Amino acid sequence: MKPCRLWSWFVFVTIVGCAGPALRSQSPEDDLDIAVESTTQLVGDMAKPYGNTYIKVESVALVTGLAGTGEDPPPSPQRAVVLHELQTRGVPNPNALLASPNTAIVLVRAFLPPGVQKGDKFDLEVQVPSRSDTECLRGGWLMETRLAELAVLGNQIRDGHVMALGEGAILVDPSADGENDRPALTQGHVLGGGTALKPRSLGLVIKSEDKSVRISSQIGVAINKRFHTFSQGIKQGVAKPKTDEYIELAVHPRYKDNVARYLRVVRSVAIKEAPAEQSVRLEQLERQLLDPVTAATAALRLEAIGSEATKVLSKGLESKDPEVRFYSAEALAYLDQSNAAPTLAAAAKEESAFRAYALAALGAMDDVAAFDELRSLLDVASVETRYGAFRAMWAMNPNEPLVRGENLGGQFSYHLLTTSGPPLIHVTRSFRPEVVLFGHEQNFSTPLVLDAGKSIMINAAEGSNKVTISRFAVGEPDQKRAVSTKIDEVIRAIVELGGSYPDVVQALQQAKACHALPGRFEIDAIPAGNRAYTRKEVEVAEGQPAGVTEAPDQIEVANPLPELFGRRGSKLQ
Repeated sequence: MKPCRLWSWFVFVTIVGCAGPALRSQSPEDDLDIAVESTTQLVGDMAKPYGNTYIKVESVALVTGLAGTGEDPPPSPQRAVVLHELQTRGVPNPNALLASPNTAIVLVRAFLPPGVQKGDKFDLEVQVPSRSDTECLRGGWLMETRLAELAVLGNQIRDGHVMALGEGAILVDPSADGENDRPALTQGHVLGGGTALKPRSLGLVIKSEDKSVRISSQIGVAINKRFHTFSQGIKQGVAKPKTDEYIELAVHPRYKDNVARYLRVVRSVAIKEAPAEQSVRLEQLERQLLDPVTAATAALRLEAIGSEATKVLSKGLESKDPEVRFYSAEALAYLDQSNAAPTLAAAAKEESAFRAYALAALGAMDDVAAFDELRSLLDVASVETRYGAFRAMWAMNPNEPLVRGENLGGQFSYHLLTTSGPPLIHVTRSFRPEVVLFGHEQNFSTPLVLDAGKSIMINAAEGSNKVTISRFAVGEPDQKRAVSTKIDEVIRAIVELGGSYPDVVQALQQAKACHALPGRFEIDAIPAGNRAYTRKEVEVAEGQPAGVTEAPDQIEVANPLPELFGRRGSKLQ
């Protein structure tokens, strides 16, 4: 049996049955209680989305750079796969490399998101096989590996085409230590370590009872009337009818971080509607928008109409109901209307259930008003609001000087922000390796004794204004750097001495534990979805005695969580 087939069988035995990611349903609207009725035929009445689920890709690979915590793996399908790969790449004496205690075999997997494009980055999950004697992956480097989709065909596991490459430094939970934490020590993430080799097709499949070349063409025309992009200055529609039952969709740039919403809006486009019919429907949707029960669906359908609906949506901003205001502003943001920005900023600041969606909508805009609102949120007290606003600004324009930062040592994205809010340091375990300092004049408290990986130590005597960063490695001359207590200078010194992103995170985590930081240190303080929102204004039910009210409704935002605040390429939350 070939090594790749052996590995396939191993994956089937050890992975099949594990919980997969929380995936979107094929028809997101099925999750909604849609109380909006119309005689107008929409795209969603005739077509279902295709390619809107995550695809799992996986491989077996080699980790190097461990501090004697690896193993010499026994004969196994995994070893055979890695050995074959090393031989194919021309690595000299591959058996000796595998036998080193500084290497380990790992399983790698990731989940390619809908609409992923060639060159897009995503996270990798790494863990040792179940019977491995590897003790710890901290400090390890995942060697380049090819990730493919696996499928069960005829009771056999088949390898699919290679869809991505993976490589990079492994981030292990910095707080894990000791024998009791072995499961945490033998798994980790490579943030942004996956690179897609090909785009994933996104499209619409026409229902069998409706499929025809005519219907396919009509749907394509309707979608392209609403959505288009520019390629080298040439206007192009996003929909391309391929057959009588399939229409290929390009992702509109405004929805690059919210593909699930894009599909919902596309499916809410009217296939054929005369101006007089649209006028009547706008009046109907206005009434439904102003009712919190139907506001979410009405706003989505108004967004699908486009610029002709902005006047109606703007009326929703004047409502006394916070749900109506939020859904109206969210739809206006994806239509790039400036008047949405203040309402969305207020929603992000005041209501946690709306926060992720409001920030993502602001980040989708190409408008100075949205940028200014996000900038103001960098100074608020809420950590997840501050970091969420930063990420939304980065999504809006990663080259904007305020959020551009720098690629520190080729290891991670580093951002030093001048803000007026409380001091905060934020790092990530998903999305991309990133350190953000909110407040550029932050200093460590002394005394200080920290580790940054297996080779770098950080020391400062009590009351001292100097910090010594030392690197000790077998077979290498000792190195030292003396800097001030500024956290910025210490981070830069760690990287100058060869420290990686996981090393920096470990040092900051230890500093937090010994109360050596001037403010908060947070990991993945990301606005979450699926939070309950309590309707604050509850009317007296008809027929009840005066003074008796119904119990407040507990609701959740009806829209899908934007990918901007999801975990890219991983199922772990």
